[in-house]
Amino acid sequence: MSKANQLGAGRFGGGVRPVSARRQAVAAATGVPTDGVAPPTELPPHRISLNPDNPRSSLGDLTDLAGSLQTHGQKQAITVMNRDAYIKANPEREADLEPDTTHVVIDGSSRLAAARDAGLIAIKVMVSDDQGANSEELLESALVANIHRQDLPELDEARALQRLLAIHGSQTALAKRLHRSQGWVSQRLALLSLTPELQARIGEEPIDLLRAVGSKPPEQQEAALSALKQERARKEAEKQERKRRKQTDAPAAQATGKAEGYYGVIEDGSADELPSTPPKRRTAHGQARTGEGAPSLPAQSTADEAAAGGADQQPKRFPYEDGVTAALHLIHKMPPDEFDKMLDRLIKHRDSQAVSAR
Repeated sequence: MSKANQLGAGRFGGGVRPVSARRQAVAAATGVPTDGVAPPTELPPHRISLNPDNPRSSLGDLTDLAGSLQTHGQKQAITVMNRDAYIKANPEREADLEPDTTHVVIDGSSRLAAARDAGLIAIKVMVSDDQGANSEELLESALVANIHRQDLPELDEARALQRLLAIHGSQTALAKRLHRSQGWVSQRLALLSLTPELQARIGEEPIDLLRAVGSKPPEQQEAALSALKQERARKEAEKQERKRRKQTDAPAAQATGKAEGYYGVIEDGSADELPSTPPKRRTAHGQARTGEGAPSLPAQSTADEAAAGGADQQPKRFPYEDGVTAALHLIHKMPPDEFDKMLDRLIKHRDSQAVSAR
């Protein structure tokens, strides 16, 4: 029994993998043992083939990613399969694999290509031959890994979802597989229904509006997009106008010393806002009396007082003349228990007034 069989697992916890007939033939020809070898944790980039089923139509500009790999190193390993395992599950793709490679990337095509551009001699890998037992499962593994990336181009994302939809059969099943809502899937698939002219403008037009018009007949999409853009522009203009008015009104309110609402009255708490003696209240029999437990309240201001107050830059006084505003003020400002006490007192007062009027 070999030492690897006695240990039972690779250095990094990976299980010992079975060896294919092809690798056994290579071992016999080269004299290099392959039995019981743990999966590698690093591989030369040129020994890993790019995935023929990569959802990205283009890997794009890899300059920044290559620079980051050179400067900061690789933070996350890419996922690969043994070439033999990949071909067994996806035999029709063998001719599309790069020659003289031993593995195929499943997740990490951009990092692999950037590592080549950066001239790295090795790249961290995680070998996982259970990515799929057939071509559909392999495709799903590659697509799902890319779907969850934020930088996948919108049209590539829609095409990937379309291919996954063919596997799962319905948008509901696909949404469940991706842990997304059915609406999320539907909106992204809508890009595939756009006219070629509108698809070419993806990246220039708001993507949410393009998805919204994708469900309309092709001859209506351009007009629908224009209408949605105009409506959005109108709402944005209204928003900016409200913001401008608020900024304009704020200095004016500060210059006059007036509070914007009535809420500054109670918070101010100035002693000179309270009357020196409690106001007179009428009993149920119409007799005027002072105090007797009634709370002291700010006196209602007259027109002359208001004018004088404006000169002294005093805040607006309590709105005795506006019952609705006064009630809303008290609802928001008064503690619930005290508000209930006040409400009971007002109800009793109203009832007593009704009895007196009979």
